[in-house]
Amino acid sequence: MTHTPRKRFGQNFLHDPGIVRRIIAAIDPRPGDHLVEIGPGQGAITEGLLESAGHLDAIEIDRDLHAALETRFGERLRLHRTDALKFDFSSLARGAEKLRVVGNLPYNISTPLLFHLLSQSDVIRDMHFMLQKEVVDRMAAEPGSKVYGRLSVSLQARCRVTPLFTIGPGAFRPAPRVDSAFVRIEPYAQRPYPIDDEAMLDQVLIRAFGQRRKTLRNGLRGLIEPEVLQALGIDPAQRPEQVDVGGFVAIANRACITGDPP
Repeated sequence: MTHTPRKRFGQNFLHDPGIVRRIIAAIDPRPGDHLVEIGPGQGAITEGLLESAGHLDAIEIDRDLHAALETRFGERLRLHRTDALKFDFSSLARGAEKLRVVGNLPYNISTPLLFHLLSQSDVIRDMHFMLQKEVVDRMAAEPGSKVYGRLSVSLQARCRVTPLFTIGPGAFRPAPRVDSAFVRIEPYAQRPYPIDDEAMLDQVLIRAFGQRRKTLRNGLRGLIEPEVLQALGIDPAQRPEQVDVGGFVAIANRACITGDPP
């Protein structure tokens, strides 16, 4: 399949067969799995997924790739010609089944796409993605790290995040200027920290990490009182990167009661 990668779609096509085999082994697709691939591109991963699972839904925005994908994979591939950022993933789930979402995500939309998928995590069993290594580092960061932030807490409050391995630029065409990483994301069946109000948690994180040099006392002013933070065992003089996931969920759960967003 000959195709010139398009910069506006953030296309970097995987071509290293050793990395492809490693990815397929990490995903471990089985017959009966409902797999959904975001951005199949030239089908490097698609082939291995279909060999194990038999059928696959794929979301591809680049119309120039559609005909070649359909010719190569036929009816085994159910191709959705749309933007993954606007796609309703829950529309694919039948009954109580869970989706297994995979993909080499374009770096330019990876973070908003992760938040889009989080909003539909109730129909997702797991996600396996290639992403910019910097993004994976942020996703899995622990409190106290310089890269611990909104994405870290949002994901870890709802999912188990497991970085699997790093992929060098040479595995792609064209080669990106940064390393990539492969990561597994598993939505919790039972969350360790139950969230009372998803929107409030997002509001707290936006406020806290949008002003990460400020203390919690100042950054969350109007959302929660310092006395309530102290009652939760959280020092109001701390900065947001010092608070763990459970702490932020506790803040959001109390903020629903003690205050409204300004």
